[in-house]
Amino acid sequence: MERPARSELPPIPAKRYFTIGEVSELCAVKAHVLRYWEQEFTQLRPVKRRGNRRYYQHHEVLLIRRIRELLYEEGFTISGARQRLEHDTETPPEAAPAPASSALDAGKLRTEITAILKILG
Repeated sequence: MERPARSELPPIPAKRYFTIGEVSELCAVKAHVLRYWEQEFTQLRPVKRRGNRRYYQHHEVLLIRRIRELLYEEGFTISGARQRLEHDTETPPEAAPAPASSALDAGKLRTEITAILKILG
């Protein structure tokens, strides 16, 4: 049986929590694979309730689909996919504020806090 391509995955319903069975169907990945990925990818932390039942949130379903894409479609290893996910979540260098503007912002913030303290004081 072939795995469905990413474009063939079903849409994610508007729900707050998904069981492991639902996530398995939404992501075309077996439940035991999802449990294994929880050990390998620290970003994947489903809520566990009574009986140790897992409940995944929407962002975790998206993360699982991304992991699946990296492993099954792009050919990454587990450690390669882990590194790619870490790299994807880092702040791009051009988005990081320049040190001089950070110092100015801190100075403005300090002035505003002092003014608020005077008003409250």
